[in-house]
Amino acid sequence: MSVVAEKTGPKRKARPAGRGASVRSGLTAWLSRPLADFHLLLAVFGMLTVLGLVMVLSASAPGQVASGVSAYSVFQKQLVYVCIGSVLFWVVLRFPLRRLRHLSTAAMGIGVVLLALVLTPLGDVRGGAKSWFTLGPVSFQPIEAVKLALALWGAHVLVTKRALLSQYRHLLVPVVPVAMLVFALVMLQPDLGGTITLGVVLISLLWFVGAPMRLFGVIAGGAVAGAVVLAIGASYRLARVTSFLDPNADPQGAGLQARQAMFALAEGGLFGKGLAQGSSQWRYLPNVESDFIFAVIGEELGFVGCALVLALFGILAWIGLRVAARNTDPWIRIVAATLTVWLVAQAAINIGYVVRLLPVTGITLPMISAGGTSIVTTMVVFGILANCARHEPDAVAALRSLGPGRVGGLLKLPAPEAYRPPPKRKPVRPSTPPRAPGRNRTAQLPVVDERRMAGRSAPPSEYRRRETRRVSQSRSELGRSTRGRGRHN
Repeated sequence: MSVVAEKTGPKRKARPAGRGASVRSGLTAWLSRPLADFHLLLAVFGMLTVLGLVMVLSASAPGQVASGVSAYSVFQKQLVYVCIGSVLFWVVLRFPLRRLRHLSTAAMGIGVVLLALVLTPLGDVRGGAKSWFTLGPVSFQPIEAVKLALALWGAHVLVTKRALLSQYRHLLVPVVPVAMLVFALVMLQPDLGGTITLGVVLISLLWFVGAPMRLFGVIAGGAVAGAVVLAIGASYRLARVTSFLDPNADPQGAGLQARQAMFALAEGGLFGKGLAQGSSQWRYLPNVESDFIFAVIGEELGFVGCALVLALFGILAWIGLRVAARNTDPWIRIVAATLTVWLVAQAAINIGYVVRLLPVTGITLPMISAGGTSIVTTMVVFGILANCARHEPDAVAALRSLGPGRVGGLLKLPAPEAYRPPPKRKPVRPSTPPRAPGRNRTAQLPVVDERRMAGRSAPPSEYRRRETRRVSQSRSELGRSTRGRGRHN
């Protein structure tokens, strides 16, 4: 008997996974953690804040020196507003979202009143628009707060009426009429940039609530018609459109900003000239620290700096929509998605007209452009988004079971509340008539004559045969007993 041994070849060594695969698996594992969205939002928020402060200082200092004032005057104001916004960011991060939803109606009413009051002698004119309140050294624009109030209140109304949104009158009323009133008040200032961002908020609300596509077709047609009317109705708006179509037609007038912005971007190259080394901030480019600060980024930080800004806003868009998708509260879902689209669309419009893809509208770059009301409102929006990220179901479970964590403990954040869907309402009228107490179901059924229903020629049922036998048997027994008594008597 011979035993044949199997020849076994040398074992192949498993190839080590590539560095790209390991990085991808580690990133996937980190993103699956409960508080990954919250930490990413804080990182984007911090990077945009620092980048904004640095660029405001670099863009404004030379121009302020040329004007004979302190080089840090604009930067100091921006720093004060950033500190105020940081405090409000922390307050909103700790504020219960359910209470914030209940306060949205009052905030919307106050915002409409402020927009009406700014058109009175109480308002102040700046940049050709009567859209400011000035109280001593403090000035603010109510339109920025109204954008946020419209997002919160509109989501509250639409979620409350979500069972009736298949009907147009419930889908549009009262959100669209109130938004139209706000549009009218803003255009009376006039503020085209504020009107555009308000339109972005309204369209986002209707989109994420599931409005039909034909409604957006009507809105797009109305927006195009309104833009044509507004462009023709005012000379400065018509000049913006003509300069967008042909900037060289008036190089020292309406086309100056667009031309100088393109020159700044072209001179930056790949890595830029360095901070405070550009020429745009020496008053060659108007509004360099606010509307056209992206051109300064391109000149001083080059293509790398512009790509960093685009990447940060791209990450913000991805995180915000991810927070909306992972939440179960319908109000939080709509609010997170709407606020994200608002910030990203505003950044896209600003960058779009700097690189001559869109006409100049005067919209600031969120978190980076100089502007007190804009930076404070944007930081509050980031606080709401971060609060929404902490209300994801996995995040709520982790924070309630494992504690607030390092960041939550440092910021003294309370544990978020889990979402509880509202109880279903009972129908007003019962679907079946109530039964009388003490009676069974068979007692309520009417007595049916089988012979009448089936016809007289039909044979009786087995039940009636048994009943007939029982009656005849009782009669025979009764007769027997009667005859027995007669014999006894």
